[in-house]
Amino acid sequence: MKNLPLRLAAIAAAVAASLVPLVAHAQQDTKLVNKAYMDTTCAACTDFYEFANGNWIKTHQDAIPADRTSISSFGTLGDHNTEVAHKVLQDDSAAVKSGKAKPGSEQWKIGTYYTSCMDTTAIDALGSKPIQPTLDRIAAIQSSADLVAAFPKLRGAGGGGRGGGGRGGGGLTPFGVRPSADPKNSNETIVSAGPGGLGLPEREYYFRTDPRSVSIREQYVAHVARTLQLIGESGEQASSDASTIMALETSLARAEKPRSQMRDPNASYHKMTIADFSAITPHIDWQTYLNAMGGKAATMVNVTQPDFFKALDSLITSVPVADWKAYLRWHAASGASSMLGLAFRNEAFRWQQATSGVQQEPPRWRACYAATNGALGWAVGHEYVTRTFTPAARERARVMVDNLVNALNERIQQLDWMSAATKKEASTKLMAYMRKVAYPDTWRSYAGLTVKPGEYAANVEASGDFESRRSWDRVGKPVDKTEWSMTPPTVNASYSPSLNQIQFPAGILEPPFFDPNADDAVNYGGLGAVIGHEMSHGFDDQGRQFDSKGNLRDWWTAEDAAKYKVNAQKMIDQYNSYTVIDNATHVNGQATLGENIGDFGGLTVAYYAMEKALDKKGPSARKKIDGYTPEQRFFLSWARIWREVQRPQAELQQVNTNPHSPGKWRVNGPLSIMPEFAKAWGCKEGDPMVRPDSLRARIW
Repeated sequence: MKNLPLRLAAIAAAVAASLVPLVAHAQQDTKLVNKAYMDTTCAACTDFYEFANGNWIKTHQDAIPADRTSISSFGTLGDHNTEVAHKVLQDDSAAVKSGKAKPGSEQWKIGTYYTSCMDTTAIDALGSKPIQPTLDRIAAIQSSADLVAAFPKLRGAGGGGRGGGGRGGGGLTPFGVRPSADPKNSNETIVSAGPGGLGLPEREYYFRTDPRSVSIREQYVAHVARTLQLIGESGEQASSDASTIMALETSLARAEKPRSQMRDPNASYHKMTIADFSAITPHIDWQTYLNAMGGKAATMVNVTQPDFFKALDSLITSVPVADWKAYLRWHAASGASSMLGLAFRNEAFRWQQATSGVQQEPPRWRACYAATNGALGWAVGHEYVTRTFTPAARERARVMVDNLVNALNERIQQLDWMSAATKKEASTKLMAYMRKVAYPDTWRSYAGLTVKPGEYAANVEASGDFESRRSWDRVGKPVDKTEWSMTPPTVNASYSPSLNQIQFPAGILEPPFFDPNADDAVNYGGLGAVIGHEMSHGFDDQGRQFDSKGNLRDWWTAEDAAKYKVNAQKMIDQYNSYTVIDNATHVNGQATLGENIGDFGGLTVAYYAMEKALDKKGPSARKKIDGYTPEQRFFLSWARIWREVQRPQAELQQVNTNPHSPGKWRVNGPLSIMPEFAKAWGCKEGDPMVRPDSLRARIW
C-alpha cells in the first residue's frame, strides 16, 4: 500500500480539529488503557483481542445480567441511550395522567401508547381475545382459493415470524411483499417480493444435523404445540399440528436460497410485470393481492427469488388446507404474543431462553419502550435529541464525516491495483454520498395515527395499519431519499446502496466511539473507524455493484473486477477458518464478507487520517500515553469497542444469522492483514497476528 500524499495532511488536520465534544454527558470507563482489563501475559502479536480485553472478559463472565444475552461496549452505550429515551416515555406518560399533555399531540400519543403497554392487568384480562378476529378469519378458510384470498386480510395480524412482518410487511403470509426502490432505477418506488414464513431464526436451522440444531428444532416444535394449546387446541391436536407446521416451514425453507448465495445483488433482481409475476404463481393473482394491500398504483415488481414463489404456488395446492390453517394459527399467536395474556408472554420467553440463553425476562418497561419506539420512534427521537444533542454537536460530527470521506477519496486515488477509469467512477460515487448525521432535518408526523387509552392491542394494530398505509402510498412515486431508517437513540450506523447514503444516528456519536476527553488515536480508532466502515460499504462485494445514483450497474473494468474478486475470496477463506464456541462452529466467510471488508476499509482510512493529523501537530502529538504510542492506542481503541461476553446460545445464533463476525474476529481479522498493525506492535512474519503474505487480502 502506497503512502498518502502530503495533501492529506490538511484533510486529516481538519478531521482532528473536528474531534471536539459531541455530547454533554460522560460515559463510565472512558479511560482507554485500564491494564486491569488487559491480559498482557498474552502477546499482542499472538491474540490481540485477548491482549487488549482478556481480563475484562474473564472478570465479566458472570456479569451478564440475567435478562440479557451478553455484555459489551455496544450494550453499555445502548443501555444509556435507552434509559434517556425511557425517561422521555415516563415523562410523557406522567404528562398524560396529569392532563398537561394536549390530547392528540405527539407527547400525548407517546405517553398514552406507553401507558397502555404497561397496563398488564388489562392485557392479561383479555388473554387471547385480541387475535380472535384473526383466528375466525383463518377458521373460515375452506379451500386453497380461500387461503390465497385471506392473505391480504391477515396482513396486520401478529407478526408471522420471519414472514411478512419480519421481511417486508405481509402479516402472516409465507412471503414478504413491500414497496421498495427499483435497484436499477433508484428514484422509482416499485414492489419487492421475497421469501418469508419461517419461525426459526434462519433457514439453515431447518437442515443442520449437529446436536445443537437438532435440539433447537425439537424445542421449537414443543414451543409451537404449547402455544397452540393456549389458543384452545387439545394437547393431542396441538402436538400433531406442531409437527405439521414444522414440515411446512421446512418445505418453505428448502425453497429459499441460503443467505450466502444472495450476496450478489444481481442474483436477487428479477423485475417483471405483475401479470408475469402471476404467471409463475398461477394460484395467486398478485394484482388482487396488491389492490387489497393498498398498492393499486403498482405496475412492476422485483421478485428476489422466483423459484421460491414457484415452489410456494405448488405448496398452496399440494399441502392440505388444514395444514395451512394450523400454520396461520401458530403465526397469529406467536407474532402477537407480546400483546396477549401472561401465559403467551411466558411461553414466548421460554422459547427465547432456548435460543438465546437469557435467564430472566427483562422488566416490562423495556418491552414497552421498544414497542412505543417502534410505533412512534421519530416523535420519541425528537424529544431524545432535544434533551441530549445540540445543533452545534451535529455540525461538528458532520465536519468529521465530510473530512473522512475526503480522506477515503485520497486513498482511492493511490490504489496501485485499480485502473484510472474505475478510480474515476469510484471517486464520483464516494463524493455523491448522501451524509445523514445525528437526526433528520424534517421530523416525521404521526398526525394520522390514532392512539387509544388503555387499548394496547388496538394501538399495536393501528400503528401497523398506519405504517402500512404510509409505505404503500409510496408506490409509483419518487423515492424519498431524505428519510432515515434509524431513530436518533440507535447505537448503530449504516450504508444504503440504493440511496448511496451513509447514516450516523446521534446514539453512536458518544463514548466509547467518541470521547471528548480522549486523544486523537482513541477517537480515530473508534468513531473514525466506524465512519470509515460505513463509507467502505459502498465498495464492498455488494455495494461496489451500485453506482453514484444508487443504481445496480457494473462500472468496473473487467480487469479491476477480477482483481477485486481474488482479494475478496482471500477474505472469505480467512474468516471461514475462524471458529467460535468450539472447533466445529465456523464463521461464515461468505455471509459476513461485506462487514469484514467494511472493518478492514474503515480501519485503514481512519489510521491514515490519524497519521497525517499527528504529523501536522508535530512530535509532541506522538508521545506515549499510558505507555503506548498513538498507533498502538488506535488499535486498542478498536479492540475495546468489540469486547463482549455472550451466552453460548446467543453466540451460536449470531454466527448462524448475523452478517457481522463475532467481536473477537472483528478485531483479530482485519488487524492480521494490516501491515500498520504489525509495525505498531513489532509483529513478525509467522506470528499468529500476521497473516501470511500470500493469503492476505489487499483492497485498501
